[in-house]
Amino acid sequence: MALKVKCPTCGRECEYSEKNPFRPFCCERCKLIDLGAWAEGSYVIKSKNQEADDDLDISEEALATGKLHSKVKPENEM
Repeated sequence: MALKVKCPTCGRECEYSEKNPFRPFCCERCKLIDLGAWAEGSYVIKSKNQEADDDLDISEEALATGKLHSKVKPENEM
């Protein structure tokens, strides 16, 4: 007996087995729609420290020199 799951894109019930090459999606179309959403940035996996990541200086110069630093200056330097 095959496991039945709902397609994450359309919600249609589909078989989750080796017979379905698009699993967990029901078809290639739903798989590509999901891939497109990831590529567009519609889905975001936030880190535990998202705010600190947003404050990181990732300018071309910082990346080229390997010297990544916070864009926010500590309170004692203001």
